[in-house]
Parts: sequence; C-alpha cells; structure tokens
Amino acid sequence: MAPIPTPPAEPEDSPDSYVGMEASGAERRARERGWSSVRSLPPGAIITMEYRVGRLNFEVGGGRVIRCWKG
Repeated sequence: MAPIPTPPAEPEDSPDSYVGMEASGAERRARERGWSSVRSLPPGAIITMEYRVGRLNFEVGGGRVIRCWKG
C-alpha cells in the first residue's frame, strides 16, 4: 500500500490580518506570502466546504475583505 502523502506546509500567516484591506491588495499580499490559491467571494456566496491546503478565502464586500479563512 502506498504511503499517505504529507500535505505541504501552509504559510505562517494570520487570516485576521487581511480583514479590512482593499481586496486586490489583500490578494497580492497573500500570493507574496506564499498562498498558492486565493479565492474572493461575495457575502453570502454558496461554496463547497472542502479544505484545500494552501488556499486563502476572502469574503469581499464594498471592495474590502470583511472575512478571511484558510482552506
């Protein structure tokens, strides 16, 4: 049986630090800090709940990040 792969480490970064930032600046900063995927969503968007290592999610309202979470 093949070994279970070890997922890559996520960046040492706090999602809370993005709240209040302008959305495009937050996305640029996230990519510079090593997030492989950045997803911007409108408030109340229906999304799948699978966890993806290396992805940072932004809920964006009025052009600013109002919520941010990993996965």
